[in-house]
Amino acid sequence: MSRVPSLSSPFLLGFDEIERALDRVVKGADGYPPYNIERCDRANGQPERLRITLAVAGFTRDQLDITTEENQLVIRGRQQEEKARQYIHRGIAARHFQRTFVLAEGMLVLGADLKNGLLSIDLARPEPERVVKTIAINEHE
Repeated sequence: MSRVPSLSSPFLLGFDEIERALDRVVKGADGYPPYNIERCDRANGQPERLRITLAVAGFTRDQLDITTEENQLVIRGRQQEEKARQYIHRGIAARHFQRTFVLAEGMLVLGADLKNGLLSIDLARPEPERVVKTIAINEHE
């Protein structure tokens, strides 16, 4: 997959970090576990909320780990092999995973919930403060 060099415009200054984030997203894009991202309704002037839901059937709360590392949300799942079981057919693998989402500046992780094999993580994106700053122009003769 080739990347469009759209961030190399001379009018986009200081966007190197975004380009690196895009590279990280492309490298870590396997399909497991499947997930949804949905926009939640705003209520009572609350900031925009998003919900990431991952299908983690077979994982317990103790086998899941959610962290924020720099500007990334990292979800890890670790299952232990049960050596005592003898399978005739094994279609459900005990599989480790790591799913990473790059978060925009200011995104907040509100909490997580595990119910019926679905892990839901709620995020909020507060409205950025609009700041207009006048820059003084020095005059030299």
